[in-house]
Amino acid sequence: MSEMASSAETLNWAPTSWHQRKALQQPHYEDHVELNRALDELSHLPPLVTSWEVLALKQALADAQQGRRFLLQGGDCAESFADCTSPVISNRLKVLLQMSLVLVHGLKQPVLRVGRFAGQYAKPRSADTETRDGVTLPSFRGDVINGPEFTAEARRPDPQRLIRAHAHSALTMNFVRALIDGGFADLHHPEYWDLAWVEHSPLAADYRRMVTGIGDSLRFMETLAGPIAGFTRVDFFTSHEALLLHYEQALTRQVPRHRGWFNLSTHFPWIGMRTAALDGAHVEYFRGIRNPVAVKVGPSVTAEQLLPLIDALNPEDEPGRLTLIHRMGHAHIAEKLPSLLDAVKREGRRVLWVADPMHGNTESTSNGYKTRRFDNIRSELEQAFDIHATAGTRLGGVHLELTGEDVTECMGGARDLSEADLQRAYKSMVDPRLNYEQSLELAMLIVRKSGPVR
Repeated sequence: MSEMASSAETLNWAPTSWHQRKALQQPHYEDHVELNRALDELSHLPPLVTSWEVLALKQALADAQQGRRFLLQGGDCAESFADCTSPVISNRLKVLLQMSLVLVHGLKQPVLRVGRFAGQYAKPRSADTETRDGVTLPSFRGDVINGPEFTAEARRPDPQRLIRAHAHSALTMNFVRALIDGGFADLHHPEYWDLAWVEHSPLAADYRRMVTGIGDSLRFMETLAGPIAGFTRVDFFTSHEALLLHYEQALTRQVPRHRGWFNLSTHFPWIGMRTAALDGAHVEYFRGIRNPVAVKVGPSVTAEQLLPLIDALNPEDEPGRLTLIHRMGHAHIAEKLPSLLDAVKREGRRVLWVADPMHGNTESTSNGYKTRRFDNIRSELEQAFDIHATAGTRLGGVHLELTGEDVTECMGGARDLSEADLQRAYKSMVDPRLNYEQSLELAMLIVRKSGPVR
């Protein structure tokens, strides 16, 4: 898309245009004066990312559309302010780096690393209220809106949390940038990425053999050719569901030397399945920003709904602009996905197809835990590769909820976690996440399923 075509004047758009549309999944703020005061303060705070980083990611996503990269997008289902600590952040970064190392080694191509963090503080809910023992309060919608404790004070949507979310996102970004710039992601020293609690993982031996092989190959190449640029650091980008539109609006900025508007709260915002209505506020907001954007596509979406959505979000068919993240569930993907792939392919639209094998496979256990079965996650991912191959399209990435912590939230995997194991270390406030072992196992599965890209 040209600079001229992206201008707000051409689009007839402003960061506040979404106010004229129906906005779903938004909190009810009791004091609008307090809200406006917080939004004004937020609009004057420094951005969390830069426009040149956003445009660099868009180019990298365009490469992924062409089959020259593979997207690994992962992180927490919902960040919490309490988890803004160095161990949690570094462990989250470690698991993504380790997964990307497996993918680079197995796929023989660059991996684009995008974290679900530094802003993933809002979550959609199925109901506006929650009732316990006859008491009804607003649902917990993430730390950017209210608190998880079941009290009237905690559940009241608090505009000051917008400022706290920006501060915690900035702290997270600052630490991630410092780690990467300081050599934390140096391929010469992948042993720095080890997580102590998985020393005896069934996958540890395979991973260490891979690390040794990469290190030996790197040292051999540098013996012949000298130091090779690019192996001491990696590019790393952030993403979150841009659910809370007041927050996104306040961090939408114009920048020198570029026309149009950038959402500078994150590099890569996405629209969730619940808020992807063509005539809704989220689509209206997203159509006007210059960032690369993504949309979650669920099993209820038809080709007749998807194609107009693509036209609205990427009318110029700009490379790298639009990613479609399908999340069908292992029982529905074979029936629901092929018609969408065929329709988009037939129209010749440039999109990056990504699989989210997590969100369509959530269930509740008899002892009250919300969980996902690793076998179902694996099944949806394996089917996704096969369906794309049959359709003549390419699955260019994965979108996962995961953590570097020693949690027991998803059943199955390398240690075959059972329903009884969930109570040992279930920490998520919203959705269940893959732990390190399960994440690494899934990365190895991707390599086995897709093989080297030729």
